[in-house]
Order: sequence, then structure tokens, then C-alpha cells
Amino acid sequence: MTELKRTPLFEVYEKYGGKTIDFGGWDLPVQFQSIKEEHEAVRTRAGLFDVSHMGEIEVKGAGSLAFLQKMMTNDVSLLKDGGAQYTAMCYENGGTVDDLLIYKKADHDYLLVVNAANIEKDFDWLKDHVSGDVQVVNRSNEVSQLALQGPLAQEVLQTLTSTNLSEIRPFTFKDQIEVSGKTVLVSRTGYTGEDGFEIYCSPEDAVVLWDAILTAGKDEGVLPIGLGARDTLRFEANLALYGQELSKDITPIEAGIGFAVKTNKEADFFGKSVLKQQKEEGAPRKLVGIEMIDKGIPRHGYEVFVSDELIGEVTTGTQSPTLKKNIGLALLKTEQAVLGNEVEVQVRKKRLKAVVVSTPFYKRPKN
Repeated sequence: MTELKRTPLFEVYEKYGGKTIDFGGWDLPVQFQSIKEEHEAVRTRAGLFDVSHMGEIEVKGAGSLAFLQKMMTNDVSLLKDGGAQYTAMCYENGGTVDDLLIYKKADHDYLLVVNAANIEKDFDWLKDHVSGDVQVVNRSNEVSQLALQGPLAQEVLQTLTSTNLSEIRPFTFKDQIEVSGKTVLVSRTGYTGEDGFEIYCSPEDAVVLWDAILTAGKDEGVLPIGLGARDTLRFEANLALYGQELSKDITPIEAGIGFAVKTNKEADFFGKSVLKQQKEEGAPRKLVGIEMIDKGIPRHGYEVFVSDELIGEVTTGTQSPTLKKNIGLALLKTEQAVLGNEVEVQVRKKRLKAVVVSTPFYKRPKN
């Protein structure tokens, strides 16, 4: 049996009541208190996540921009220094290698933040296509990442740094700044539907920063957050999870992240012709929201029918802690992916009624 990987924070999980599970080969906390309590903390106050399992891959060299333009669906040339961009990497058939973030540190200096389960696969895919003056280095073991998310995130984190955090706009970052005496990179991207920050640090500084942030936020009710609430939060905000909404068999267009696919950029990239056709003519399948009419919870992998025709399957589903409704995301045949369309979800031995609804299920209130 393969030994599970652990982040530098593993030893402190127990101190905060963390219950761990095997998550893609990592021993990570599914919850510290209750998933609903943690979910509510992030929606109303703030929560702290250990996301050190995520991967970091460095791309440098004079040919780095041309290389990334070939590998990524988004237009990397639009990135300015200190900017972050959401994108996908695809196979030639349009299926998804991964969805990821690109941080532009300087000309010819980029950091890719990739999904934990895909680190080796992504690194190999990139290395296999390198040509010219490009260096690709896997830095995942040298970087830890914490995420402080929620409406009070800025207020809490600001007590630990002299850097004006309001200057870090959404999808930007500042490198080499001090938080609680440690030199870190701080970005503002988020995976919860709330405002918040990601703190990239050296592994030896992770525990100090974790404790410092939770201490700073104690009076505001900031909680440590596990994978369970991370999933319900991102799901309500309709943020894709690789392996569920995206996979080698699901294109970014089908998954509803066509905004990150720039088929009009000059550079040719893997999957461009397929994705261009899907953008122009429509994809065969479409990711939609569903809300249960009958009593039951749609779960990942459950089949969806209209009459006796199999039209797709649920990619993610749960009882929404915010909306108190049984809802799901489902990848359906496009002709059936129509708002208001009534469908049936195969929940164990019964087919239960549901209806196609708009997404995201949750949007952060505007200040």
C-alpha cells in the first residue's frame, strides 16, 4: 500500500480537531468541526485552508511565452507582471489535461499552480513539449500554500502585514512581501465564491503562518476549513473540480469555462480546432445546474434520464448548506440542457424528478 503524502501542516491538524482522509494520495483534513459550520464561517466571516497539496511548476526562459501560448487555451500574452490568469491545458482532441492558474512574475518568468492529483502528469506533459530556450521545473515540494477566504479575509490578514492588501486586486499578486515576519507571495484568486487571499510560503514557515492567521482571526470567528466545505463552497459558486466537471473526456467548452479558451489568439494550441468548432457550432454536451423536485440528493456519477433516454450524468451534487436545497451539476446532451427542462436522476433504485436551473447557485453579495 502506497504511503499517503502529507503537507507540512499535518502535525497541527490534530490540535485543531482535524479528521483526515485519503484525497488523491494525500492525507488531508475533510473537516475540523462540521462541514456546515465551516461552510458558514467562510460565507459570513472567514476560513483558513491548507492547500499545500497543490502543485507549483516554474516556467522560465526567453521562449516561455511562446511555449505557454502553445500549451494553454487562454491568451497568456494578455498577462502583465503581477497578474494571474485562469486557463486550461488540453489534448489534441479537446479533452482537458488540467485547469490551472498562471502567475506572471516577470518577462520570461511564470509560475503555474496545478491540481494536486495532476502534478506529475502536468509536469510530464509540459516537459514532453518543451523546445528552445524554456526551462520547466517542478517546485511543488518547495512551496506550501494557505488560503484565507471570506468577507473578513482582508481585515484579518491586514493585521499581520504592512503591505496594503487592498492594492492586491482580484487576479493579481505581490511577491516577496512579509506576513507575520515571513517572506511570502500573496495573491487574490479564490476557489470559494468569496473574497480572499492565497499565501505561498516555504514549507518550514507554513505552521507559523497557520497559527498566526488563526490567532489573528480568533475574535472574528475565523475557523480552519477542511476539504468537505471547500467542495461545497466551490460547488455553490459553480467552480470546476478536475476529475468531476473536467477530465480527459470533458472539454473546457462542455464544462462551461469557454471564457478561458481564446480560439481567436494567433498561436496554435493543443485542441484549438476542436474547441473552436465547439465554440462556433456548440458542444455535444453542456454542464448545467439541476435542482431536485423529489426528495433525494444527486451524487457524482448518478445517471440522468429524460423518459427512458440516458442524457448524461451528475458531476457534483449535495445539499447546499447556503440554499438548503438538494442541487447538482450535470453534464447533459446539449439539446436537453435547457432551463426549466424536467429530468430524472437515478438515485440508487429510484428515478427522482429534478429540473434544470441556472448557475452559479450562489453569488457573493455586492458591497
